[in-house]
Amino acid sequence: MTLDPDATGDVDATIDGAIDRAIEAYGALTDLGEEIDDEWTYVQDLADAWRVRLEDVAAARGPETIDPNVSAAVEAAVAEISRITDPHRAIDWLSTFPQVVLLALGERP
Repeated sequence: MTLDPDATGDVDATIDGAIDRAIEAYGALTDLGEEIDDEWTYVQDLADAWRVRLEDVAAARGPETIDPNVSAAVEAAVAEISRITDPHRAIDWLSTFPQVVLLALGERP
């Protein structure tokens, strides 16, 4: 399947740009998960760990140009989590979303 990068807007076609966009969206997902008081510590620990992993990739490969289909894949993942409104579902996606982004960028989760 070939994704249409034009359908996702003008995305910075570098590892840095993709990760910046992913971390921004991940912050909103984390905020939603924090609404479950009993899970606040878990949400914080999980979000911190994945954020560090994404930042490590950006530090190592940040300026690398990425294929438009990779940009489109990251944007599709961002669009998917932006539709989440249930805090419990947000918590479920706190580990899934970063793994999808990392795989799209050719990294191990």
